[in-house]
Amino acid sequence: MDTQSPTLRALAATAHEPGTVDTFWKHAAAHGTPLVEPDPEGNDAWRLVTFLWRDDPTAPADAVLTLLHTVTDKDRHAHDLTPHLMHKMPGTDVWAISHRLRADHRASYQFSVHRGPREDALRTDRRSWLRVLDTALPDPLAAGPSLAARDGRNPSSVMELPDAPAQDFAAPRHSVPRGTRIATEVDGRRIAVHLPAAHRAGAGAGAAPYAVAVLLDGEMWGPVLDFGATLDNLHADGRIPPTVTLMVETMGRARRMADLSCSEEFVDWLADVLLPWAARAYGTTDDPARTVVAGQSAGGLTAAFAAFRRPERFGNALSQSGSFWWPDGTEFDGGSEWLTRQYATHKKLPVRFHLEVGLQEWMLLPQNRHLRNVLEARGYEVAYDEFNGGHDYACWRGGLAVGLVGLLSGAGSGRG
Repeated sequence: MDTQSPTLRALAATAHEPGTVDTFWKHAAAHGTPLVEPDPEGNDAWRLVTFLWRDDPTAPADAVLTLLHTVTDKDRHAHDLTPHLMHKMPGTDVWAISHRLRADHRASYQFSVHRGPREDALRTDRRSWLRVLDTALPDPLAAGPSLAARDGRNPSSVMELPDAPAQDFAAPRHSVPRGTRIATEVDGRRIAVHLPAAHRAGAGAGAAPYAVAVLLDGEMWGPVLDFGATLDNLHADGRIPPTVTLMVETMGRARRMADLSCSEEFVDWLADVLLPWAARAYGTTDDPARTVVAGQSAGGLTAAFAAFRRPERFGNALSQSGSFWWPDGTEFDGGSEWLTRQYATHKKLPVRFHLEVGLQEWMLLPQNRHLRNVLEARGYEVAYDEFNGGHDYACWRGGLAVGLVGLLSGAGSGRG
C-alpha cells in the first residue's frame, strides 16, 4: 500500500514486530479517528485525513468503502467508486484510505464493508447504492460527534477538521433549561412543536407574542436530530428571542416531492392554517418580520418560494442547499431556475434571506450563487455563506442555528 501518511508508513515498517498493530489500534482508540496529519505539500490550509477500519478476524472483508458524504456521492454519480475503496495493509487488520482535504471541511461518513466479489462493492446502480446505504456502519473510533439517521439506518460519524465552522450550540447542555417538545397533528399533518423554556401562551395583557420559526422536514429536526437542544442553547445565551418552532413533517417521499416543489397549496396551508393555529395555541406572532421559514434542499427552495408567494406571513427565508435548479436540472434554458426568474422579474418584496450552500455540492452551487446575485441586484437583504461540506445534516445543523440567529436576533425581543 502506497501512503503519504507518516503514521501508516511507520506502521508498515514495523508491522512484523509483535504487538505493533495492537499498539497502533490502542493509540487510534485513545485519540480518535480519522487520523488528521499535516498536509504533505506543506500548506496549512489543508490536511491529510486517513480513515481507518479494523477487519473482523471472524469474518474478514473482501472490500471496504469509505462513504464521505457528497464527495463519494459525486463519484457514484460518475459511476466510479474506486477512489473510495480502502486498502488493506499487508500483514495487518488495518484497512485505510487517505484524502487530502481542506482544513475547514466537515462531513458525515460511514463505512461499507463487503464480503464477496470486489466488483459488487463498486456497483453504482440505484438498487445497489440503496443497499449500501441501508447497511453502512459508523466509525467505532470516531473522534467527532455522531449523526442520527432515520428509516432504520445506522448513524453516521462526523469528521470535523480544525478550521470547520464551530457548532457550539449543537450538543445539549446540562445547565440550560430545556424547552418542551409536543408531538401533535394539524389538519392531518404531523407537527413537532418546540416551546422555549418557561413558555406562557397567554400570560399577561400586553405581552408580546412569540417569534415563530417553521422548519420543513421536521421529522429530521425533531425526533431524529433533537434540534430542540440547539434552540434551548440559543435561547439561554440570548442569541435569539424566545421562539416557538414548528417542525413540519413531510408525510412520505411522494408527499414531500409534491409539497416542496413550489407548491402554492402547501405554502398557503402553512400561511393560512398552520400559523393561525400556532397563534391560537401558543401565542405566536403574526408579524412577518418575526417569522422564519427554513428548509434544506427542496425545502430550501420552498422556504424561498414561501417568502415570494406569501411575504405578508413569511418575512424571513432560510435556505440551505436550496434546489434552485427546479424544475429543470439543465442551466440557461427556459425551464430551469424558475423561482430565481420570478425574483428577477417581479417587484421587490419586504423579505430577508439567509442562503447557504456547500462547496462540495457540484449540482447546486452555481444555482445558489445565481439566486444570491439576483437578490442582491434587486436590493434584497441577503446573508450568504458557502461552507466546505456537502448536502449533509452534519453541516446544516450548524448553519440552521447561524441562520436563525441572523434572521431573528434583530426581530424584536418577544417575551422574556
